[in-house]
Amino acid sequence: MPHWPGMAELVAVITAGGRVDGAFADLIGTSVKALAPIGDRLLIDAALDAARAAGATRIGVVGPAAVLAHCEGRIDEAIPEKPTGEENLRSALATARGATLLLLTSDLPFVTAHDVTDFMERARESDAAMPLSDAAAYDAAFPAAPPHVVTLGGERVANGSVFFFAPGSAPRVSEIAERLFTARKSLGRMAVLLGPALLGKFVVRRLRIEDIEARAQRVFGLRIRAIRDAAPGLCYDVDTQADYTYALERMAGG
Repeated sequence: MPHWPGMAELVAVITAGGRVDGAFADLIGTSVKALAPIGDRLLIDAALDAARAAGATRIGVVGPAAVLAHCEGRIDEAIPEKPTGEENLRSALATARGATLLLLTSDLPFVTAHDVTDFMERARESDAAMPLSDAAAYDAAFPAAPPHVVTLGGERVANGSVFFFAPGSAPRVSEIAERLFTARKSLGRMAVLLGPALLGKFVVRRLRIEDIEARAQRVFGLRIRAIRDAAPGLCYDVDTQADYTYALERMAGG
């Protein structure tokens, strides 16, 4: 049963199509990032375990054949990857079919069910939401980690790679979700996406999180929210070889 009362059906979808190359691929023995070994399991396993323990009644994975084979027996829907990240996200959103949707990337080595559940509880009044960790909390959790913190309107945060979509909202938010997901790593790209007024604020370093939320509400009629003070483990993802190496060292050190 779900750990968060009042929402009986929770669908979790994990996107696992990311590739790496060069020295990173050589180090992990594959070009598929989700299959990187970490501790006594593979990178995607942390997201799978967290989603199930947080109460997901149905779990889907979007990825290549090797990932789907690894997940066989632990997921309810195996969704072959498409050529682009946007198409994969569209497939993930369509999987919700009217249920609450939890969307996770497959490169979150420190994600836990407790942190996912807390995030969803705080996001439940939104149409869509993503977690933000305070920079001080993130730096305390992952001291000397590769840079991931950004500054927005004087506020220093680390952005997450876990997303909440309210029941039935996935079809309504599909277009904006695809565009925001693509832009999530770049504040500049996000400001461009939301229009010239926000871009101007970004250029003069006055763009705030509240400005992005308000703009999304006005333009798209959606309650898109940033959930502040979320757990740092929802925000540490493996983009680079340095991120991966750091995660290995942290786990080896306990």
